[in-house]
Amino acid sequence: MKSDIEIARSVKMRRITEIAESIGIPQEEIAQYGHYMAKVPLSLIDEEKVAKSKLILVTAITATKAGIGKTTVSVGLALGLNKIGKKAVVALREPSLGPCFGMKGGAAGGGYAQVVPMEKINLHFTGDFHAVTSAHNMISALLDNYIYQHQEEGFALKEILWKRVLDVNDRSLRSIVTGLGPRTNGLTQESGFDITPASEIMAILCLSTSLEDMRRRIDNILLGYRFDGTPFQVKDLGVTGAILTLMLDAVQPNLVQTTEGSPAFIHGGPFANIAHGCNSILATKTAMSFGDYVITEAGFGADLGAEKFFNIKCRKSGLKPELTVLVATLNGLKMHGGTALADIQKPDAEGVRKGFANLDKHIKNLQSFGQTVIVCFNKYASDTEEEINMVKEHCASMGVPFALNNAWAEGGAGAVDLANLVVETIDNNPSGPLQFTYSDEQNICSKIESVAKNIYGAGSVTFSSKARQKIAMAEKIGLSHLPVCIAKTQYSFSQDAKAYGAPEGFEFDIKDIVINTGSEMIVAIAGDIIRMPGLPKVPQAMKIDIVNGEIEGLS
Repeated sequence: MKSDIEIARSVKMRRITEIAESIGIPQEEIAQYGHYMAKVPLSLIDEEKVAKSKLILVTAITATKAGIGKTTVSVGLALGLNKIGKKAVVALREPSLGPCFGMKGGAAGGGYAQVVPMEKINLHFTGDFHAVTSAHNMISALLDNYIYQHQEEGFALKEILWKRVLDVNDRSLRSIVTGLGPRTNGLTQESGFDITPASEIMAILCLSTSLEDMRRRIDNILLGYRFDGTPFQVKDLGVTGAILTLMLDAVQPNLVQTTEGSPAFIHGGPFANIAHGCNSILATKTAMSFGDYVITEAGFGADLGAEKFFNIKCRKSGLKPELTVLVATLNGLKMHGGTALADIQKPDAEGVRKGFANLDKHIKNLQSFGQTVIVCFNKYASDTEEEINMVKEHCASMGVPFALNNAWAEGGAGAVDLANLVVETIDNNPSGPLQFTYSDEQNICSKIESVAKNIYGAGSVTFSSKARQKIAMAEKIGLSHLPVCIAKTQYSFSQDAKAYGAPEGFEFDIKDIVINTGSEMIVAIAGDIIRMPGLPKVPQAMKIDIVNGEIEGLS
């Protein structure tokens, strides 16, 4: 079979004006980025249509190095729904250059279930990531300048919280010292970089409901504390308008297409292991304004992306899925069942059986939110019928509908059964009212404990002295009502990346707290998770090149 990039290149794409018109967007309304990409204005969001559209969340069992394939399923489901005559639109996150050149090589789906133009989407796209990076670092520069220019007046900050960002996996930038050299280089101070998907500006982009809401949120970003303990915010710099101008184009959702020429909105790119892991509210609502069925995904396993989708995105936006699709693979189940990575393509019924513990925990978690759940089995060529039937029978014993997805190999035709099951389930047994893991009224520690114990399975939660101090400060300045966003490893329910399956009763350690007053959430750093990833020994960058004028190595 052809590689992902060969398949993407073989697709005869429709002009983006045709894609827009196919769902009722006049071509004069869009701002084109070449022939196949466009920005869509926020004025086209229709709340009445949003209320009638059927939203479907795609999530997955706990991530493994073998991959699960949520994006492929999300795109495949959209293809399958359109194949059976439904008006379906997919709304996804944008890929980050960090993983593209690091571990993954791309994040635009796979096989015959991709969004295209794949190369542009995986690389610079319409410049949204660059806008976020520039806006974030502009605040850093303006803050440093303010301190430098006003120091003779006696101005100083007791603590600076704002770091810099870069959309490159660069471990050398995690901790740095700025202002070295002559006095004119500014104050010498410790700082560091996070990756752009962890930027608060990225979270603000994805959680804003309008341009004015974005202005309010940028205004409220907490930069540090004065010596009297009062917060110092972006509004105190007087530069909110300037930062907003850098985000003026980026705030508009991006319209592209699938491998079968159906519409796709791709906008925003926070990681779910270090941020809230969902595409923008604005893109989801734009998609729902033009699609009867809208498929969206949340990053990594359901303990990360889906939990944050419900407790943060839905809480803030009022959105509610009619159905949640949980993606599973034999390879993933085997890894959670103790099968060695080198052996996961070999038959191992016992490994599959033991892996059900991870699947079951995710199902129960999703049901705790009031969700109707179906299991989508993402089929690989090495899968055996015997082991597939084991998963199907186990789902039946749980009372959970099951469907095979083969969109990777067959495109929309391979997702017809899944699409029919989705429609049937929504018609006959849609999700009930949304139930959150915690209430706004709970204190911050209690919210973190609720997620750790009820969603992850922790037995106890410990907080470092640094974390407790920051929680106390957050509560002192009136932020107890904010939702929590836990940053932890994507490879386990616990903070231990090697604890596969469904561990229980473990101690869950909160090492640090990041207070995001702009995006309006409290980020809790668990274990050794780092918000600036490093590169592997053999990064994907070594495989990426231009051959005969065409890009190779992306997937």
